[in-house]
Amino acid sequence: GRERHGADIPADTMGAYKYLQEVWRKKQSDVMRYLSRVRAWEFRQQPSIVRVSQPTRVDKARRLGYKAKQGFVVFRVRVRRGGRKRPVPGGNTAGKPTNQGVNQLKFFRNKRSVAEERVGKRCGNLR
Repeated sequence: GRERHGADIPADTMGAYKYLQEVWRKKQSDVMRYLSRVRAWEFRQQPSIVRVSQPTRVDKARRLGYKAKQGFVVFRVRVRRGGRKRPVPGGNTAGKPTNQGVNQLKFFRNKRSVAEERVGKRCGNLR
């Protein structure tokens, strides 16, 4: 695998967040493969928008500014993968060739903003 210089620190000198970071970095390891498989199944059983008590990756969330205190809420949102297909009947767009694309179009907003919008719709008081 890809090892960064100085990435393998002895386990006794690593703190909990550093340890989590190392585990997440090695996604092919047995631990991560098992965890991600179990989590994927678990997340599929839940509704598409669910409030969670704490982030899945506490280390990453804290690096992004999360604090475990009142006023911080964490939601998990299921957003379909992939790009956007132009909704035209039979793939017939009608018009100039520059606008004839159907399949390789990209939605102008990213998945994160779509997820935030869906949570905002469901929980109006958080907007």
